[in-house]
Amino acid sequence: MRLGVVVYRSLAEQSGGFRYDRKLVEGLENRGHEVRVVALPWQSYRRALSHNVSTDLRSRLSGFDAVLEDHLCHPSLLRANRALDTPVVSVVHHLRSSEPRSEWKNALYRAVERRYFRGVDAAVCNSETTRRTVRRLRRLPTTVARPAGDRFEAASESSASPVSAATRTERTFDGPLRLVFLGNLIERKGLHVLLSALSTVSGDWTLTVIGAPTDADYAARVRHLRDRYELAESVRFTGRLPDEAVADHLSRDHVLAVPSLYEGLGLVYLEGMAFGVPAIATTAGGAEEIVSDGDTGFLLPPDDADAIADAVRTLRDDRALLRRMSDAARERYSAQPSWEETTATVERFLDDVTDRGRVAAEP
Repeated sequence: MRLGVVVYRSLAEQSGGFRYDRKLVEGLENRGHEVRVVALPWQSYRRALSHNVSTDLRSRLSGFDAVLEDHLCHPSLLRANRALDTPVVSVVHHLRSSEPRSEWKNALYRAVERRYFRGVDAAVCNSETTRRTVRRLRRLPTTVARPAGDRFEAASESSASPVSAATRTERTFDGPLRLVFLGNLIERKGLHVLLSALSTVSGDWTLTVIGAPTDADYAARVRHLRDRYELAESVRFTGRLPDEAVADHLSRDHVLAVPSLYEGLGLVYLEGMAFGVPAIATTAGGAEEIVSDGDTGFLLPPDDADAIADAVRTLRDDRALLRRMSDAARERYSAQPSWEETTATVERFLDDVTDRGRVAAEP
């Protein structure tokens, strides 16, 4: 099958969504499909909408048996999709209109997303939560292709890495409670809420913040919060690290704390569980499909610093619970499908979609 895959900028971008796209492309190529990536410029939402006045995009998306589009690109594709003769499949990690922001802005994004889905034949979703949000906008044929969380398998097994399979589950549970935040520094990831929570937690703990300052203003804001809360001795920012270094942290740290304001799924929680690291996550979005409250971590209300602080105190004081959660987290990771299974799910779905052919777009 000849497949076009549409992304912004390149597949090399660092996020859970782009990692999913990369593994999907790799898996489809390994299964004998011809895949060509169509990279669009990553601009502001308003500038992306202006891509619809160009006729060039339609020609770039022609000549395939099917086109897979990262839903992130939806504002650029409203017009081009309606002109295509081949099936269009959206790969959805989460809807922009699901993110927390003012209602009038989300009403605008929801209208654009609804129009986008009217030009799409089907959708691949990373979670049941994401599938439900898509089908509220249009009752498309959908499949859920859950991601694997094995980002660090190669890093943890390479001779260059000090991490081994044994050290993932045999960390020491004494000493300071070692928390790690892993994610790009953007408001949606909730680092500001985590810092507010930790400012009220006494005792022995540390937090390592690993992630690129994607939003420079927000990155400056959370650094300011660290200083304002007088947490400089306990909170360390590392910036983006190579996978080997991240794997080393996850093999030693106790808790992955990423209290996102919304996640379509939250691949990062699985990545931590590969090392037996339980998660502090929120109920906003699909994290509940990975994190079991009180078992593999804590599921807390979004933007609730008091609840986060209570969870940290609980794990600081009850290391037996922390150890049980660590064991449960590793078991939960083992139950997740592999990327081979994920790709097979998508391949079967694409076969069905291409057999049906292009469905007339809704007006």
